[in-house]
Amino acid sequence: MAGSHTVGNGLHTQPIGIRLGLTGLVLVLLGGLAASASHLVNHYANRDERPEFTLDDIKGAYHGINTPSLLNSALERGHPAELPAAEKQILLDWLAGTRIVEDYDSLDLEIPPAEIIASRCLDCHTRQTGAETGTPLPPLEYFDDIKSIAFSREIRATPDTVLTMSTHAHALSMSIQGIVVVALALLTRWPVRTISLLVAVMGLGLLGDIGGWWLARFSPSWALCIVISGVGYSIGQAILLALVLADLWWPSRAESKPNSKGQSNKEDR
Repeated sequence: MAGSHTVGNGLHTQPIGIRLGLTGLVLVLLGGLAASASHLVNHYANRDERPEFTLDDIKGAYHGINTPSLLNSALERGHPAELPAAEKQILLDWLAGTRIVEDYDSLDLEIPPAEIIASRCLDCHTRQTGAETGTPLPPLEYFDDIKSIAFSREIRATPDTVLTMSTHAHALSMSIQGIVVVALALLTRWPVRTISLLVAVMGLGLLGDIGGWWLARFSPSWALCIVISGVGYSIGQAILLALVLADLWWPSRAESKPNSKGQSNKEDR
């Protein structure tokens, strides 16, 4: 069957020096892939102004994020319904300003936001009430509670000039690296169907990753494509490198099969 054909005769037939050298290079490449994954997580983890690494970090980097605060959204929806219009406007103006921390309980204001929240919200938004009713409402008892839902997020995408430089560097280096890995894989004795699938995953993954950077400028939904494609590129390349390592040191059946004198056959180097 065509799917069972091998691509090459195997790297295990090469002299020991070549095999040792290739082993070192492949191990360095595998370490580089692991380091790249760690670097990306650390680099983007706080892009959405929150400590965890989430899809919003990727959206913020390549599309930008403009999200009103949870408290602002609740007020705009008319919650709480009994809140007087004048007090609602005071809270909205406070949230839209640049002195959210300073003006929270400022006596210079007609009615401080802290006083409005205490009188209008704490009947429901306390830890005790939430525990008693089982209702997952955010507590608003302390200013630390307020801060977690009071700030809007406006994150600007990476400038086009910076993204162009990053594309220039990554597109050339990562594609050349991929081609080198493919060339090594083509010299192994593994089935062509296996190599073909992994090469497709790696190549299309790189295309989707870097192409997604620019497509995400138009729609944040491409952020998911960036993540999936980047993972596909890395996993495809890592498996190919693992196959190269195995081929370097895994003896063939002909080598390991004993001859009529009870000795193993060895190919001439």
